[in-house]
Amino acid sequence: MTATLTALLCIGLNLGTRIQVQSGTLPKPMLGSRSGSVIPQGKPVTLWCEWTLGAQECGLYKKGSQEPWIKNTSLELKNSALFFISSMTQQHAGLHRCYYRVPSGLSEGSEPLELVVTGIYSKPSLSALPSLVVNPGGSVTLQCGSQLGFDRFILTKEGGDKHSWTQDSQKDSSGQFQALFPVDPVTPSHRWSFRCYGCYWNQPQVWSEPSDPLELHISGSLPKPKLQAQPGSVIPWRSPVTLWCEGTLEAQQYYVFREGSPAFSETKMSPGPRNKAMFFIPSMKEDDAGRYHCYYHSTEGWSELSDALELVVTGVYSRPSLSALFGPVVTSGGNMTLKCVSWQQFDRFILTKEGGDKLSWTLNSQRGPSGQVHALFTVSPVIPRQRWMFRCYGCYNTNIQVWSKPSDVMEPLVSGGPEDQPLTFTEPGSQDDSTPSPSLQGNLEVVIGVSVVSSLLLLLILLLFVYWCQERSWKADSTKKNTEPEDRMELDTQSSSNENPQRVTYAQVKHSAPRKIRTSCPSALSGQLLDTKLGQAEEDRLMDTQDRALPAGSSVYTSLMPTRPGAIPEDTTQRPPEILGPFETHLTSLCVGNKTRDS
Repeated sequence: MTATLTALLCIGLNLGTRIQVQSGTLPKPMLGSRSGSVIPQGKPVTLWCEWTLGAQECGLYKKGSQEPWIKNTSLELKNSALFFISSMTQQHAGLHRCYYRVPSGLSEGSEPLELVVTGIYSKPSLSALPSLVVNPGGSVTLQCGSQLGFDRFILTKEGGDKHSWTQDSQKDSSGQFQALFPVDPVTPSHRWSFRCYGCYWNQPQVWSEPSDPLELHISGSLPKPKLQAQPGSVIPWRSPVTLWCEGTLEAQQYYVFREGSPAFSETKMSPGPRNKAMFFIPSMKEDDAGRYHCYYHSTEGWSELSDALELVVTGVYSRPSLSALFGPVVTSGGNMTLKCVSWQQFDRFILTKEGGDKLSWTLNSQRGPSGQVHALFTVSPVIPRQRWMFRCYGCYNTNIQVWSKPSDVMEPLVSGGPEDQPLTFTEPGSQDDSTPSPSLQGNLEVVIGVSVVSSLLLLLILLLFVYWCQERSWKADSTKKNTEPEDRMELDTQSSSNENPQRVTYAQVKHSAPRKIRTSCPSALSGQLLDTKLGQAEEDRLMDTQDRALPAGSSVYTSLMPTRPGAIPEDTTQRPPEILGPFETHLTSLCVGNKTRDS
């Protein structure tokens, strides 16, 4: 009975298969890829196709193609076949199906397999909003964006449980195309690592390069560790830096990561002692700058995240210049304005105060009329008891942790107060704090030099003024001596040889014998003294006085009318005495006084 049932079952199965073949409904094969469905450009791909019946021919079709993409034939009956693609290109991307052929006909095609090629376009960026740090069971939004006008963005979750999400892009106010992907809930039992891609409508299987990976970090309840950098958080380009994450003795693993893109994370097993772990960056570059956190794991769970540590790399751009707006000397307790300026179009300037109490200030730049950008920093109060040594840097808004080379050190001179002396500073690392730095010595030399030159110039001006005053005094004395009368004074009043020789005047001084004098003075006085424009009345009075003073028989010729061209007119009686020249007035009074005494 059992054998009869078995035989009838086999006959029924064979009959069913024959009925399917005859009716053209052969079972669908299955199509898969050993390399996955998302293939980087240039990588090899292996596809497999399987079916249940024996067949000597199978083929691989790509959607949109009329002929088989790849065709395999065999003399033996098989129920599977492999298809090899040596180098993945855009032509291989698309929807694929496989089929097989038996003597009774052609099977249906398999379910479509989508092959995607990546790396054709530049990569987008991926970031987490509001933060990479998520509380257990919380949610986060991932933002994928690019300046390229992608029509779609694809978010993929990496790891054992791979997933993908697709969103249409939207253009924001800055011109960037982006898509937002909400992710929740986030639990500690999974690893949350993501990438994103961009593509266009007309080629949905041709993707861009993948974004940098982004990993979400889940905050725990254990005490948060402390993250520090040695030798500091502002590191020159290509210099080493060491990060220390300090937790508890129960910690088993330490994790450090950097926010943003490109993402960075590193894990360290905690050796003894377990309360700290070291993370070393051998050469600081632009990609190493950013905000860092660390956390640890123990048998009790995860710790909270440490506070953010901002690592800055300097020396990437050319240095700005730093100067004091109103000079390097400032009164103790006063304000000081520092100007940081550069030809490079920085978006921000950072002023740092070096020394024990390191401080920093950040201001947006302003464009000046010359094309330079600058920022003005007001520092107050400035007192001698503190160390004042400043530098400034420039940076861009696109990466605020990547700074320029530092400016030269600016060291102000503080005056006033009980410590009325210039401050002395030393460069970092100097052993002698009492030795002024070269920059401060240079400022002192400039101040001393300017003072000496100013003193010499003032002394020279004073000597010239004294010499000028003495010269005027000598000239005045000489003029006075030349105009004073002697005991016996001769005045030659003869103007020219062709004048009347009878025009003579006799004058007696201090009762001496009368002497003949000419009515024209020597050449030095001819145009100044006798052309004195005296009034006619004064002349008559003088002549009468002289006549009375002469001995009997003497006569005086009083013909004083000018006979040469340009002489003074007779009518000078209306001329006020105050308009006479000083020498004329002096000579007139002298003559009148002498004649009066003689009379």
